[in-house]
Amino acid sequence: MAAVEPLEICVKEATGAPGVLGDCPFCQRVILTIEEKHLPYETKLVNLSDKPQWFLEISPEGKVPVLKWGDKWVPDSDVITQLIEEKYPDPALVTPPEYLSVGSKIFSSFVKFLKSKDPNDGLEQALVDELKALDEHLKVHGPYIGGENVTAVDLSLGPKLYHLEIALGHFKSWTIPKDLVHVHNYVELLFSRESFVKTKVSKEYVIAGWAPKVNA
Repeated sequence: MAAVEPLEICVKEATGAPGVLGDCPFCQRVILTIEEKHLPYETKLVNLSDKPQWFLEISPEGKVPVLKWGDKWVPDSDVITQLIEEKYPDPALVTPPEYLSVGSKIFSSFVKFLKSKDPNDGLEQALVDELKALDEHLKVHGPYIGGENVTAVDLSLGPKLYHLEIALGHFKSWTIPKDLVHVHNYVELLFSRESFVKTKVSKEYVIAGWAPKVNA
């Protein structure tokens, strides 16, 4: 089998920590996908608060992640993970189509609740409702969203749940309700995967990354 050229990917550098992987859940999703496919890769860390010129030339919008694909640089974690799946189909990470939207509103609900200054605005309940829906799904179809095996939807949701747990714990002393047993089991299962342990960032960088948004 021919050696695979390492994939080149630009990802966020940790706030105030040069040379350390930063707290972007979309970057982690792509690296997780590459790790689960057992592909070689090289990360280029980008300081997003002082974007270097070479980076703006390949990503004019200044967003990460971007992946080198042939002679082009491709943005957007959805597009990148799809390209990787098509070119490297083994092991398969394809999510059953009927489960693609499971958990899809959790991240936006989390961000709204995190930024909320009004305890009576219903945003906490909106997040709990989304987590309950995930719990119900996992109860019937788990342990992963698509069943026995991890798929793309888990690799997208896992980093977001990691941010949710750390940021809400730190800024709001909030935790996922204990009675959502299947969600707790799911989180434990995902966070203990070798690929996740290898690609997660330290809690302090997650907190530093969210602090400006919370205090805005």
